[in-house]
Formats: sequence, structure tokens, C-alpha cells
Amino acid sequence: MKSWLIAGLIAVVVVAMAVSGYNGLVGINEEVNGKWAQVENQLQRRADLIPNLVNTVKGYASHEQEAIKSVSDARARLAGAQGPGAKAEADNELSGALSRLLVITENYPNLKADQNFRALQDELAGTENRMTVARQDYNNGVQNFNTKVKTFPTSIYAGMLGFSQREYFKAEETSKKVPEVKF
Repeated sequence: MKSWLIAGLIAVVVVAMAVSGYNGLVGINEEVNGKWAQVENQLQRRADLIPNLVNTVKGYASHEQEAIKSVSDARARLAGAQGPGAKAEADNELSGALSRLLVITENYPNLKADQNFRALQDELAGTENRMTVARQDYNNGVQNFNTKVKTFPTSIYAGMLGFSQREYFKAEETSKKVPEVKF
């Protein structure tokens, strides 16, 4: 009778640990999903803001159509991108196009002095900062989740329960190079 009691107690402890481990993985996984939703939220904010910036720039620098078209095309690719890898690639392309567009504004004092453009430029700078924070938060969440999935004893049952490592938001190698702006 005593051995049954000990075996039962061990079984209860093992089941409690498994349930706790599963619930922990679910919680961390949902945290990562929430952080990814914030990245997408900021990507959407950026996508919504850029047409206003582009229209303002168009009004003042119509002869810079190539730079404006490059921003619009990059924004469209970002809007259609699926998954962290594709969104990171499209985000990097958009960042490069925006950098070139903002350099153009430095060469046009009338454009830079326009009150509407300055407000939009400030909004864009704020959006870029929010994007950086959202990507960093997401990657921190992914790191926490991946660590949990890979550590013992969670690594034993995580795969069986359908939990696998998550993908980081990574910048492409080309984004490490300073964009070259040519006129």
C-alpha cells in the first residue's frame, strides 16, 4: 500500500510539472505572438504614414520622382510581405528608400521649411523609433521562448506538444551598409 501511495505521489508531481511546463510554454508563446503583433502594428503605422509623407514631398519636389517611386514600391512590398523574414527584408528595403528620400529633403530648403512636411518628418522619425523598440521587444520575446524550448526538461516534451523555436526579426546584410544617395 505504501508503494502505491509513493507511486501515486510521484505521478501527481510529474503530471503537475508537465501541466506547469505546458502552461509556461503557452504563456511565453502568446507573449511572442503579442510582441509580433506590435511589430506588425508599427509596420502598419509606418505604411499608413508614408503616403502622406510622399504626397507632401511630391508637392515640393516633383522632379525627384525616382526616389518617391522607390519609397512607394518598397511600402507596397512591405504591405504584402508574409512572415518575419520577408517583412524584415521589405522593411530594410523601405528603410533604405526612406533614407534616400530624407537626404533629398536636406537639399531642398523650401521643402524642409514646410510646416506640414516637418510634422510628417517628425512622425516618421517617431515611427522609426517605435519600429526599433517593437523589433527589439519581439526579438527579446523570441529569445526567451527559444531558451525555454531548448532547455532541459522542457526540451523533452516541447516538440511533442507542438512548440518549436521561433524566428527572429533579422536585418539583411545590405542594411548594414550606409545607403548611397546619387543625384
